[in-house]
Amino acid sequence: MKKIAMRSVRAALQLIPKNLKDKLKQNERLTALYVRSVRKSGLFFDAPTPKQTQALYNYWLEVNESAFSKSAGKIDGWQAIVFGTDSHGVTEAKLKSLGCDICLISGDIDKSTLEENIARLDEQLPTLLLNGGDLLANSAIYHLCTTLKESDFVYCDTDELDINGAKSSPRFLPNWNPELQYSTAYINTGVMIKTALLKSVQISNQTTIAEIVTELSLTIKSLAISHLPLPLVHQSPIKEDSTTLNRVKAVIEKHTKAEVELDEQFSVNRVYWPNSNPLVSLIIPTKNGKALVKACIESILEKTTYQNYEILLIDNGSDEQESIEYFSYLNTLEKVKVIRYPAPFNYSAINNFGVEHAKGSILGLVNNDIEVISPNWLTYMVGHAEREDVGCVGAKLLYSDTRIQHAGVVLGYGGGAGHAHKNFPRFHTGYLKRIVATNNYSAVTAACLLVKRTDFDAVNGLNEKDLSVAFNDVDFCLKVKGLGVKNVYCAEAELFHHESVSRGLDISPEKAARFNRELAYLQTTWSDFIANDPAYNPNLTLKRESFSIRSAVELKECHIRHD
Repeated sequence: MKKIAMRSVRAALQLIPKNLKDKLKQNERLTALYVRSVRKSGLFFDAPTPKQTQALYNYWLEVNESAFSKSAGKIDGWQAIVFGTDSHGVTEAKLKSLGCDICLISGDIDKSTLEENIARLDEQLPTLLLNGGDLLANSAIYHLCTTLKESDFVYCDTDELDINGAKSSPRFLPNWNPELQYSTAYINTGVMIKTALLKSVQISNQTTIAEIVTELSLTIKSLAISHLPLPLVHQSPIKEDSTTLNRVKAVIEKHTKAEVELDEQFSVNRVYWPNSNPLVSLIIPTKNGKALVKACIESILEKTTYQNYEILLIDNGSDEQESIEYFSYLNTLEKVKVIRYPAPFNYSAINNFGVEHAKGSILGLVNNDIEVISPNWLTYMVGHAEREDVGCVGAKLLYSDTRIQHAGVVLGYGGGAGHAHKNFPRFHTGYLKRIVATNNYSAVTAACLLVKRTDFDAVNGLNEKDLSVAFNDVDFCLKVKGLGVKNVYCAEAELFHHESVSRGLDISPEKAARFNRELAYLQTTWSDFIANDPAYNPNLTLKRESFSIRSAVELKECHIRHD
């Protein structure tokens, strides 16, 4: 019924004159009501209902039953620390039934005794970190200990158990995602860790598992972290609590120069990384398009708080007089330089040409249909781009009607790549809060992308030969990632991406053939990422961009391929 009602509302909105609609949008109460209704309906972003999610999860559990009934094998021994209290002794009893040698309950021991007990833990045995009230699947220890042999610590997916013992609310996590940890503390239970490593962290009765994970990741660069895409931990019902995020915030500020603000509206940490105020070269290709270019450049000049930048407008053969005249005017502005590129359209070549003329140590690839929303967009993005361990930095891009156009790129969508959470409402939190929280993706779109010049040069820029139009940004990001850095989706950088909402499909035979060639190149070159994007989760669908669980059909297809 909600979806039917929302369809009616959407149809009615189309009949309202634009000037009246713009006035209505200025009414915060009406806008808030509409956004809340859209969120609940899931109409425009293909979100499954809770009932659909549960049905998919029940089927997923059925298909993967063997993973949970796997023989425990021989585990030489293991220990556990339960964080918080275990008032009914349920967690401790379960751990002992699974063969736990030593079980410490941090909330039930005074500080000095806790430290002494941790010091006495056997460093030859692994230690499980679990929250009080959480339970383990019977096969959990086997899976965790086996995986730990190749790692410093390993974490797994989780779900919840209701009072009847039914499993629900799965959290299918990505592989190690440091930015998501800083923003949301997504790893907060079910960690199996080498005990010697655990002893390097000071632990008190108030310490959380998320703190330990965050501190280790910030202090040990060569940390080997593994992820098991199986819900081996059954969490007690999760309540939103800012305590853990505040404690993670303190750890980040202790070990870095970053400034962290807790966003209480969305319950995420906003991490601002200071920068050295480098010159940023914003490269904007265009052919004609005066109105788009005007909105783009004027919004940058008028709204951007970060001031050390230059704009290079690359004119790819404009032939409209009004555009030519406007570009001539732009060329008189202090921060803008117009450079002509008369060769045939090749997105990769145009941007590479722009880089040759750029003076900045940070390069920004920007489409001509981008318009600034958040004034601090460039400040946040530059802070990330200057970090040693970060490669490409992308932004949160919205269609003109404020739906999500880009919030990171997932490899494997449609057999190639697609935009995470495409068409979700602007203020929707997304799966695991990945719309509103800065986090890592394997790739981001070059519609608005920052990267160090040194990284750009190290991978020889964009691929002009094989990817003249499509997927060149995905290929570029994956090459940069191959340098040993991580790519970042910066949720604090909000901009409009206007034109793509109405561009439509060009299915001329020549362009369709070119697209298919470029898709084939992507599939051949990056087959591993397409098969299993580490920033996604193999239990989530590749048929849609909604982060829903794989359907029954997909699960059957997947198992047929692996049989």
